[in-house]
Amino acid sequence: MSRRHAAAASLALFDGAALATVAPRYMAGVDEAGRGPLAGPVAVAAVVFCPNRPRLNGLDDSKQLTAARRDQLFDRILDRALAFHVVMVEVGEIDALNIYQATMLGMRRAVEGVAHVAQFARIDGNVVPKGLPCPAQALVGGDGLDRAIMAASILAKVSRDRFMLSLHEQHPEYGFDQHKGYGTPAHLAALRSHGPCPQHRRSFAPVRACFDDAVAVVG
Repeated sequence: MSRRHAAAASLALFDGAALATVAPRYMAGVDEAGRGPLAGPVAVAAVVFCPNRPRLNGLDDSKQLTAARRDQLFDRILDRALAFHVVMVEVGEIDALNIYQATMLGMRRAVEGVAHVAQFARIDGNVVPKGLPCPAQALVGGDGLDRAIMAASILAKVSRDRFMLSLHEQHPEYGFDQHKGYGTPAHLAALRSHGPCPQHRRSFAPVRACFDDAVAVVG
């Protein structure tokens, strides 16, 4: 199934009764960055554009853009958006809740941050988080289809990458500036050599294995 067909098939994933009572003019696009890494927060962003303003050119799924282009668009999105909100769900919450629930929590917080404007939310993916302050729709492949979701993906990605660059300054031995916390061979080797730092996700298997190995050595 193509991304566009998958997106069309996902249109049923919304609160139809609520939508029928509202003509949504101000829609929030919501996306995340950093579900897969072994370290650092998961970032979630929500963006609302004003329909009366000219379109912002150059938007795309953040994964399809260079880092330099994302940085350029980041500032333009902040300037052009009617409302935006970026949330960092920290490692402690990820380990306590699991990464899926932590991401859902971040999405709810991001939408709450633009709820004074947003009448409706489009969520990249196939699940609508519970407890949102407005009706919402899950849109599979939305980061390549919906402009507000594209903008949210850029804000989330750039915000998280900048966090990981600052984390690299505190813990240069892990190479966070290169892999941003993902489980690359270099990161896994550093993890084995140095053990986890406070920003490593203990609930993720490669990190947990380091603790198990340490316990085995002590025992």
